[in-house]
Amino acid sequence: MKMHLDEKIWLILSFGLIMGFMFFTGYQTFVLGMGPPSHMETIDPQNVDNIAPFDEPGVYQVGENEYEVVMTLEIFSFNPGNIEIPAGATVTFIMTSKDVVHGFQVADTNLNAMVMPGHIQKITQTFHEPGEYLVLCNEYCGTGHQHMATTITVK
Repeated sequence: MKMHLDEKIWLILSFGLIMGFMFFTGYQTFVLGMGPPSHMETIDPQNVDNIAPFDEPGVYQVGENEYEVVMTLEIFSFNPGNIEIPAGATVTFIMTSKDVVHGFQVADTNLNAMVMPGHIQKITQTFHEPGEYLVLCNEYCGTGHQHMATTITVK
């Protein structure tokens, strides 16, 4: 089979682009550590209130200027509601949903996570600036979805 020069050029360019994308993705995953988490933790969504740490939601200091916020998200509410932490604190949010898929988005930050029933979501953020940060559910979760909000107060 005889190919025209234009076909050979396009074939080589296409193959080169595919190989480039594969190399770039592999580099990000293995060298920069940007791959998806492989330690997926699951939980029985119907027994959330009886399983640690979700049996006692709240804000806990775990180190010098390090905090953990254990949260349960359920129909139109975040538990605990209003969160207070000091400025400069690194906070790890440990969350699960009791009912449907919820979102966890902190306005004016890049903190954004999907919280699904039966799965434990962990996400970490350092809050450098004092102020009040609005937390919203950004996944439609029912007819009262627009009321699902809380605040993080950084002092």
